[in-house]
Amino acid sequence: MRGDPGLLRVAFDAAVAAADPLHILPPRLGAPPAGRVFVCGAGKAAASMALALERAWPRVALDGLVITRYGHGLPTQRIRVVEAGHPVPDEAGEAAAREMLARAATLGPGELLLALVSGGGSSLLALPAPGLAMAELKQVTAQLLASGAPIEQMNVVRKHLSAIAGGQLALAAVQGGASVRALIVSDVTGDEPADIASGPCATDPSTYADALAVLARWGVSPPVAVRDRLERGAAGAYPETPKPGDERFARVSNELVATAHASLRAAAATLESAGVRAVILGDTVTGEAREVAKVYAALVREIRAHGAPFAPPVALLSGGECTVTLPPGVRGRGGRCSEFLLSLALELEAVPGVCALAADTDGIDGSEDNAGAWFDAAALARARTRGASVRASLDAHDAWGYFHAADALLHTGPTRTNVNDFRVILVR
Repeated sequence: MRGDPGLLRVAFDAAVAAADPLHILPPRLGAPPAGRVFVCGAGKAAASMALALERAWPRVALDGLVITRYGHGLPTQRIRVVEAGHPVPDEAGEAAAREMLARAATLGPGELLLALVSGGGSSLLALPAPGLAMAELKQVTAQLLASGAPIEQMNVVRKHLSAIAGGQLALAAVQGGASVRALIVSDVTGDEPADIASGPCATDPSTYADALAVLARWGVSPPVAVRDRLERGAAGAYPETPKPGDERFARVSNELVATAHASLRAAAATLESAGVRAVILGDTVTGEAREVAKVYAALVREIRAHGAPFAPPVALLSGGECTVTLPPGVRGRGGRCSEFLLSLALELEAVPGVCALAADTDGIDGSEDNAGAWFDAAALARARTRGASVRASLDAHDAWGYFHAADALLHTGPTRTNVNDFRVILVR
C-alpha cells in the first residue's frame, strides 16, 4: 500500500505494537517473587506473554503451561506452550486445561499462580463441567458464534458450562493457600476481567439463569445435556461460580496490561505525526457490522459536505467488537472487520477523498487468513473492473471475495496479541 492506505497501515501497525507483550509486559512485572511460581494461561497472546516473562525473569525457576491458538506458538524454554482449537474448542485445549486446573490445586501458602490471560481464552481454556462432553461444548459454541451474540454474552454461557472459567482456576489455587496474579490483555469492550477469556481468575457476577436468558435472547437451541446443566444449575443443583465480594479472592489480583484504548492512542499519535488530525470515537463499539458502518458513513458524508463536526483532513478511529449474523445455510467468507468495511464502501462509493482500513489486531478476521482489508477509490475501481459488486458481495456475506478482487486484503500473520477490532477512516 502507498499513499493514504499506506498511512493507515502504519497506524494499524502502531496499534498492534502498543499491545505486543514482548514490549509491554516486562515493565509491568516488577521483581520476581521468592517462592514457587506456577505459570499458566490461555489466549492468542499467551505464547508471547510466556516468552516475555521468561526473558524478564531469566533466573527464576518458572514452571507451567499456556494454551494458544494453532499457529500462534513461540519457542519457550521453561513454560510449555500448547496449541489448541479456536474459535471452536477441541480436545487439545481440554487436556491442557485439565492439567492446568489440577496443578493449580497443588499450590500452597507462599506460592504464586501467575496467570497470563488474553482474548481467545474462552475456547482455548476449554474444560467441560462434570456431565458435559467436548462434543456438546463444541456444538453450543458454534451455535453461539453463528447467532450474532456479543462475546460478553457468549461468555456468560460458557462460564456456566466450564470447570475452569468464571474464577474457578483462581479458586483452585487460593483454596490451598496460594496467591494469584493475573496479567491480562483485554479484547472486550469495557475491559472487565470477568469477561476476558471468560475470567478464569475473576469473580463472576452472572448466573445460570443469565446463561439461559442469553440462549433464549439469541435463539440458540443447545444440546440436551447443555440445557439440562443450565436448568439444574438455575434450580440450585450445582454451585454457582464465585461471586464479587467472595472473601476467598482476597489474595487474587487481576491487572490489565494492554487495552484497545491504549492501542487507539498509539495509532492516533502516528497519524498526528503525519499531519492528520486523529479523533478517537471510542473503543466500545458493538452491533451488527454492516449497520455500524452506516452510522460511520453518515458521519463521513457530514464531514465531506459541511466540514463538521470535524474539518478534513481527519482520521476517525474506533475499536470494539462488532458482530456478523449469518442466515441459516450461509457460510460467508471474511469476518466482522471486512464486513464492516464492505458495508462502508457501499455507502461511500460515490464520496471522494475517503479511504479506510478495518482489521482484527490478532491478525485473523473471521473465516480466512487475513487480518482485515482496506479500500480507497483505486481499490474500488479495481474490484469493479474485475466484475465484483459491493452489493452482491455484502448480500452473500463475502467480504473476503470482494476485497480479494480489489487486491485490498490485509495480511499480517498471527500477531500474538489481541485488543479487538481496529477501524480507521481517513477523510481528505
